Amino acid sequence: MKKIGVLFGMENTFPGALVERINSMNLDGITAEFVEVGGVRLDKPPAYSVIVDRISHDIPFYRAFLKHAVLNGTVVINNPFWWSADDKFFNYSLPHKHFPPGTTDRSMRNLEYPLDWEEIFEYVGFPSFLKPVDGGGWRDVHHVHNRDDFFCAYDQSRDLCMTLQRAVKFNEYFRCYVVGQEKVHIMPYDPRRPHAERYLLDPPAYDKKLLKRVEKDALTLCKALGYDLNTVEFAVEDGIPYAIDFMNPAPDADLHSVGHKNFEWIVQTVADLAVKKAKAAPAIAAFHWGAFLGSASNATTKKAVAKKKSDGKKKSAKEKLAGK
Repeated sequence: MKKIGVLFGMENTFPGALVERINSMNLDGITAEFVEVGGVRLDKPPAYSVIVDRISHDIPFYRAFLKHAVLNGTVVINNPFWWSADDKFFNYSLPHKHFPPGTTDRSMRNLEYPLDWEEIFEYVGFPSFLKPVDGGGWRDVHHVHNRDDFFCAYDQSRDLCMTLQRAVKFNEYFRCYVVGQEKVHIMPYDPRRPHAERYLLDPPAYDKKLLKRVEKDALTLCKALGYDLNTVEFAVEDGIPYAIDFMNPAPDADLHSVGHKNFEWIVQTVADLAVKKAKAAPAIAAFHWGAFLGSASNATTKKAVAKKKSDGKKKSAKEKLAGK
Protein backbone atom coordinates (compact mmCIF):
# COMPACT_ATOMS: atom_id res chain seq x y z
CA MET A 1 0.00 0.00 0.00
CA LYS A 2 1.38 3.42 -1.03
CA LYS A 3 0.45 6.22 1.35
CA ILE A 4 0.08 9.91 0.54
CA GLY A 5 0.56 12.08 3.61
CA VAL A 6 -0.52 15.68 4.15
CA LEU A 7 1.65 17.73 6.52
CA PHE A 8 -0.15 20.87 7.68
CA GLY A 9 -0.50 23.47 10.39
CA MET A 10 -3.33 25.82 11.29
CA GLU A 11 -5.25 25.59 8.01
CA ASN A 12 -8.43 23.51 8.16
CA THR A 13 -10.36 23.24 4.91
CA PHE A 14 -7.72 22.18 2.37
CA PRO A 15 -5.84 19.33 4.13
CA GLY A 16 -9.01 17.41 5.01
CA ALA A 17 -10.55 17.97 1.60
CA LEU A 18 -7.39 16.74 -0.12
CA VAL A 19 -7.24 13.53 1.94
CA GLU A 20 -10.95 12.91 1.38
CA ARG A 21 -10.69 13.55 -2.37
CA ILE A 22 -7.78 11.13 -2.85
CA ASN A 23 -9.49 8.41 -0.82
CA SER A 24 -12.73 8.93 -2.73
CA MET A 25 -10.93 7.91 -5.93
CA ASN A 26 -10.86 4.32 -4.58
CA LEU A 27 -7.50 3.58 -6.16
CA ASP A 28 -6.00 0.13 -5.67
CA GLY A 29 -2.89 0.36 -3.53
CA ILE A 30 -3.06 4.12 -2.81
CA THR A 31 -4.50 5.81 0.27
CA ALA A 32 -4.16 9.25 1.88
CA GLU A 33 -3.94 10.40 5.49
CA PHE A 34 -2.57 13.17 7.70
CA VAL A 35 1.14 12.74 8.39
CA GLU A 36 2.08 11.59 11.89
CA VAL A 37 5.74 11.94 12.86
CA GLY A 38 7.66 11.50 16.11
CA GLY A 39 11.37 11.00 16.64
CA VAL A 40 13.07 10.37 13.29
CA ARG A 41 15.39 7.37 13.00
CA LEU A 42 17.94 7.73 10.22
CA ASP A 43 17.86 4.00 9.49
CA LYS A 44 14.07 3.86 9.12
CA PRO A 45 12.40 5.26 5.99
CA PRO A 46 9.11 7.16 6.39
CA ALA A 47 5.91 5.27 5.67
CA TYR A 48 4.85 7.71 2.94
CA SER A 49 5.37 7.49 -0.80
CA VAL A 50 4.31 11.14 -1.23
CA ILE A 51 4.01 14.00 1.26
CA VAL A 52 2.21 17.25 0.47
CA ASP A 53 3.99 19.85 2.60
CA ARG A 54 1.96 22.82 3.83
CA ILE A 55 3.85 23.86 6.98
CA SER A 56 7.58 23.04 7.09
CA HIS A 57 8.51 26.65 6.35
CA ASP A 58 7.31 27.44 9.89
CA ILE A 59 8.53 24.28 11.68
CA PRO A 60 12.27 23.50 11.32
CA PHE A 61 11.79 19.95 12.67
CA TYR A 62 9.31 19.21 9.89
CA ARG A 63 11.77 20.56 7.30
CA ALA A 64 14.50 18.23 8.61
CA PHE A 65 12.06 15.28 8.59
CA LEU A 66 11.11 16.00 4.98
CA LYS A 67 14.74 16.10 3.86
CA HIS A 68 15.22 12.69 5.49
CA ALA A 69 12.12 11.47 3.67
CA VAL A 70 13.42 12.65 0.28
CA LEU A 71 16.74 10.89 0.91
CA ASN A 72 14.77 7.68 1.37
CA GLY A 73 12.71 7.96 -1.81
CA THR A 74 9.62 9.87 -0.65
CA VAL A 75 8.37 12.44 -3.15
CA VAL A 76 7.70 15.72 -1.32
CA ILE A 77 5.58 18.48 -2.82
CA ASN A 78 7.53 20.81 -2.81
CA ASN A 79 11.08 19.46 -2.64
CA PRO A 80 12.46 20.67 0.74
CA PHE A 81 16.05 20.94 -0.51
CA TRP A 82 15.09 23.60 -3.04
CA TRP A 83 12.45 25.20 -0.83
CA SER A 84 15.11 25.69 1.86
CA ALA A 85 17.00 27.93 -0.57
CA ASP A 86 13.89 29.99 -1.33
CA ASP A 87 13.90 33.71 -0.80
CA LYS A 88 12.69 36.73 -2.73
CA PHE A 89 16.17 37.61 -3.98
CA PHE A 90 15.03 38.91 -7.36
CA ASN A 91 14.64 42.42 -5.97
CA TYR A 92 16.82 45.15 -4.43
CA SER A 93 18.02 43.54 -1.17
CA LEU A 94 18.85 45.66 1.86
CA PRO A 95 20.94 44.82 4.94
CA HIS A 96 19.47 44.31 8.38
CA LYS A 97 18.49 47.40 10.35
CA HIS A 98 19.57 45.69 13.60
CA PHE A 99 22.38 43.19 13.95
CA PRO A 100 21.19 39.58 13.64
CA PRO A 101 21.47 37.56 16.88
CA GLY A 102 25.04 36.69 17.79
CA THR A 103 26.64 39.38 15.58
CA THR A 104 28.20 42.78 16.26
CA ASP A 105 29.55 45.66 14.20
CA ARG A 106 32.73 43.58 13.74
CA SER A 107 30.63 41.06 11.81
CA MET A 108 29.66 43.76 9.33
CA ARG A 109 33.10 44.95 8.21
CA ASN A 110 32.38 44.08 4.56
CA LEU A 111 29.21 46.17 4.57
CA GLU A 112 29.26 49.61 2.95
CA TYR A 113 28.46 52.27 5.52
CA PRO A 114 26.60 54.48 5.20
CA LEU A 115 24.53 53.09 2.35
CA ASP A 116 23.95 55.35 -0.65
CA TRP A 117 20.22 55.74 0.04
CA GLU A 118 19.68 58.36 -2.64
CA GLU A 119 21.07 56.04 -5.31
CA ILE A 120 18.82 53.24 -4.05
CA PHE A 121 15.73 55.47 -4.10
CA GLU A 122 16.58 56.77 -7.58
CA TYR A 123 17.01 53.23 -8.93
CA VAL A 124 13.87 51.67 -7.38
CA GLY A 125 11.60 54.71 -7.27
CA PHE A 126 8.44 55.45 -5.30
CA PRO A 127 5.85 54.25 -4.55
CA SER A 128 7.41 50.90 -3.63
CA PHE A 129 7.06 47.97 -1.25
CA LEU A 130 9.48 47.12 1.54
CA LYS A 131 9.16 43.45 2.53
CA PRO A 132 11.20 40.61 4.03
CA VAL A 133 13.46 38.65 1.70
CA ASP A 134 11.94 35.39 2.97
CA GLY A 135 8.49 36.62 3.96
CA GLY A 136 4.98 35.50 3.15
CA GLY A 137 1.36 36.20 3.98
CA TRP A 138 1.92 39.97 3.82
CA ARG A 139 3.90 39.80 7.07
CA ASP A 140 6.06 42.93 7.65
CA VAL A 141 5.12 44.37 4.24
CA HIS A 142 5.06 48.17 3.98
CA HIS A 143 3.75 50.31 1.11
CA VAL A 144 6.05 53.35 1.07
CA HIS A 145 5.49 56.50 -0.96
CA ASN A 146 8.60 58.59 -0.15
CA ARG A 147 11.88 58.49 1.77
CA ASP A 148 10.18 59.38 5.07
CA ASP A 149 7.74 56.48 4.67
CA PHE A 150 10.66 54.23 3.83
CA PHE A 151 12.76 55.07 6.89
CA CYS A 152 9.73 54.81 9.17
CA ALA A 153 9.11 51.28 7.83
CA TYR A 154 12.78 50.30 7.73
CA ASP A 155 13.21 51.32 11.37
CA GLN A 156 10.52 48.74 12.23
CA SER A 157 12.20 45.89 10.33
CA ARG A 158 14.28 44.70 13.31
CA ASP A 159 16.91 42.16 12.17
CA LEU A 160 15.01 41.10 9.05
CA CYS A 161 16.76 41.17 5.69
CA MET A 162 14.49 43.26 3.47
CA THR A 163 13.87 43.90 -0.20
CA LEU A 164 12.62 47.06 -1.86
CA GLN A 165 10.37 46.52 -4.86
CA ARG A 166 8.88 49.21 -7.08
CA ALA A 167 5.10 49.29 -7.06
CA VAL A 168 3.30 48.52 -10.32
CA LYS A 169 0.36 50.76 -11.18
CA PHE A 170 -1.78 47.88 -12.31
CA ASN A 171 -5.08 47.76 -14.13
CA GLU A 172 -5.42 43.98 -13.83
CA TYR A 173 -3.95 41.63 -11.26
CA PHE A 174 -3.83 37.83 -11.35
CA ARG A 175 -2.87 35.17 -8.82
CA CYS A 176 -2.11 31.96 -10.69
CA TYR A 177 -2.09 28.50 -9.16
CA VAL A 178 0.47 26.33 -10.94
CA VAL A 179 0.37 22.57 -10.27
CA GLY A 180 2.80 19.93 -11.53
CA GLN A 181 4.54 22.50 -13.76
CA GLU A 182 1.74 21.75 -16.24
CA LYS A 183 -1.60 23.18 -15.14
CA VAL A 184 -2.38 26.83 -14.48
CA HIS A 185 -5.49 28.26 -12.85
CA ILE A 186 -5.70 32.04 -13.26
CA MET A 187 -7.53 33.79 -10.41
CA PRO A 188 -8.39 37.50 -10.73
CA TYR A 189 -7.18 39.16 -7.53
CA ASP A 190 -6.96 42.62 -5.98
CA PRO A 191 -4.38 43.05 -3.18
CA ARG A 192 -5.81 46.48 -2.36
CA ARG A 193 -8.99 44.95 -0.95
CA PRO A 194 -9.46 43.55 2.57
CA HIS A 195 -7.87 40.10 2.82
CA ALA A 196 -11.16 38.19 2.75
CA GLU A 197 -12.31 39.98 -0.42
CA ARG A 198 -9.18 39.86 -2.60
CA TYR A 199 -10.23 37.02 -4.90
CA LEU A 200 -12.66 38.47 -7.46
CA LEU A 201 -15.54 36.03 -7.72
CA ASP A 202 -17.29 37.99 -10.50
CA PRO A 203 -14.41 39.41 -12.56
CA PRO A 204 -14.68 41.35 -15.84
CA ALA A 205 -13.73 39.83 -19.20
CA TYR A 206 -10.00 39.89 -19.97
CA ASP A 207 -8.04 39.95 -23.21
CA LYS A 208 -7.38 36.33 -24.24
CA LYS A 209 -3.85 37.16 -25.42
CA LEU A 210 -3.08 38.61 -22.00
CA LEU A 211 -4.33 35.47 -20.26
CA LYS A 212 -2.24 33.25 -22.56
CA ARG A 213 0.83 35.35 -21.81
CA VAL A 214 0.18 35.10 -18.06
CA GLU A 215 -0.28 31.33 -18.30
CA LYS A 216 2.92 30.89 -20.31
CA ASP A 217 4.99 33.07 -17.99
CA ALA A 218 3.65 31.32 -14.86
CA LEU A 219 4.68 27.93 -16.26
CA THR A 220 8.10 29.25 -17.29
CA LEU A 221 8.79 30.54 -13.78
CA CYS A 222 7.69 27.36 -12.01
CA LYS A 223 9.70 25.13 -14.33
CA ALA A 224 12.77 27.29 -13.76
CA LEU A 225 12.27 27.27 -9.98
CA GLY A 226 11.47 23.57 -9.77
CA TYR A 227 8.14 23.99 -7.96
CA ASP A 228 5.34 21.45 -8.39
CA LEU A 229 2.98 23.67 -6.40
CA ASN A 230 3.18 27.44 -6.41
CA THR A 231 1.27 30.65 -6.96
CA VAL A 232 2.58 33.35 -9.29
CA GLU A 233 1.22 36.88 -9.01
CA PHE A 234 1.14 39.26 -11.97
CA ALA A 235 0.40 42.96 -11.82
CA VAL A 236 -0.54 44.22 -15.30
CA GLU A 237 0.40 47.78 -16.23
CA ASP A 238 -0.35 49.06 -19.75
CA GLY A 239 -0.97 45.52 -20.94
CA ILE A 240 2.36 44.18 -19.64
CA PRO A 241 2.23 41.50 -16.90
CA TYR A 242 4.93 41.94 -14.27
CA ALA A 243 5.64 38.89 -12.10
CA ILE A 244 5.95 40.48 -8.68
CA ASP A 245 5.58 37.46 -6.38
CA PHE A 246 6.36 33.94 -7.50
CA MET A 247 7.82 32.00 -4.56
CA ASN A 248 4.78 30.68 -2.70
CA PRO A 249 5.37 26.91 -2.31
CA ALA A 250 2.59 26.59 0.31
CA PRO A 251 0.05 28.98 -1.21
CA ASP A 252 -3.30 29.93 0.26
CA ALA A 253 -5.86 27.19 -0.40
CA ASP A 254 -8.51 27.98 2.19
CA LEU A 255 -12.08 27.54 1.01
CA HIS A 256 -13.27 30.73 2.71
CA SER A 257 -10.46 32.74 1.15
CA VAL A 258 -10.25 31.50 -2.45
CA GLY A 259 -13.95 30.71 -2.93
CA HIS A 260 -15.69 27.46 -3.83
CA LYS A 261 -14.84 27.35 -7.56
CA ASN A 262 -11.12 27.98 -7.05
CA PHE A 263 -11.04 25.63 -4.07
CA GLU A 264 -12.55 22.77 -6.10
CA TRP A 265 -9.94 23.20 -8.84
CA ILE A 266 -7.06 23.29 -6.34
CA VAL A 267 -8.20 20.20 -4.41
CA GLN A 268 -8.78 18.08 -7.51
CA THR A 269 -5.61 19.13 -9.32
CA VAL A 270 -3.33 18.64 -6.31
CA ALA A 271 -5.00 15.27 -5.64
CA ASP A 272 -4.30 14.22 -9.23
CA LEU A 273 -0.67 15.32 -8.92
CA ALA A 274 -0.14 13.49 -5.61
CA VAL A 275 -1.62 10.28 -7.04
CA LYS A 276 0.52 10.55 -10.18
CA LYS A 277 3.66 10.89 -8.08
CA ALA A 278 2.61 8.08 -5.74
CA LYS A 279 2.31 5.71 -8.69
CA ALA A 280 5.88 6.55 -9.71
CA ALA A 281 7.33 6.42 -6.16
CA PRO A 282 9.79 5.67 -4.69
CA ALA A 283 11.99 8.20 -6.41
CA ILE A 284 15.57 8.52 -5.21
CA ALA A 285 16.69 11.98 -6.29
CA ALA A 286 20.01 12.78 -7.92
CA PHE A 287 21.58 15.07 -5.35
CA HIS A 288 22.73 18.08 -7.30
CA TRP A 289 20.91 21.34 -7.97
CA GLY A 290 20.61 20.74 -11.70
CA ALA A 291 18.59 17.59 -11.02
CA PHE A 292 16.39 19.31 -8.44
CA LEU A 293 15.62 22.17 -10.79
CA GLY A 294 15.48 20.32 -14.10
CA SER A 295 18.04 22.85 -15.28
CA ALA A 296 18.38 24.01 -18.85
CA SER A 297 22.06 23.01 -18.78
CA ASN A 298 21.11 19.40 -18.09
CA ALA A 299 18.56 19.46 -20.89
CA THR A 300 21.13 20.96 -23.26
CA THR A 301 23.67 18.31 -22.31
CA LYS A 302 21.15 15.51 -22.90
CA LYS A 303 20.27 16.95 -26.32
CA ALA A 304 23.94 17.19 -27.24
CA VAL A 305 24.55 13.58 -26.20
CA ALA A 306 21.48 12.43 -28.12
CA LYS A 307 22.61 14.35 -31.21
CA LYS A 308 26.08 12.82 -31.00
CA LYS A 309 24.62 9.32 -30.79
CA SER A 310 22.28 10.11 -33.67
CA ASP A 311 25.16 11.44 -35.77
CA GLY A 312 27.11 8.29 -34.99
CA LYS A 313 24.25 6.11 -36.18
CA LYS A 314 23.91 8.13 -39.40
CA LYS A 315 27.62 7.77 -40.06
CA SER A 316 27.46 4.04 -39.60
CA ALA A 317 24.54 3.84 -42.03
CA LYS A 318 26.45 5.84 -44.64
CA GLU A 319 29.47 3.63 -44.18
CA LYS A 320 27.32 0.56 -44.76
CA LEU A 321 25.83 2.07 -47.91
CA ALA A 322 29.34 2.81 -49.13
CA GLY A 323 30.29 -0.77 -48.53
CA LYS A 324 32.57 0.07 -45.60
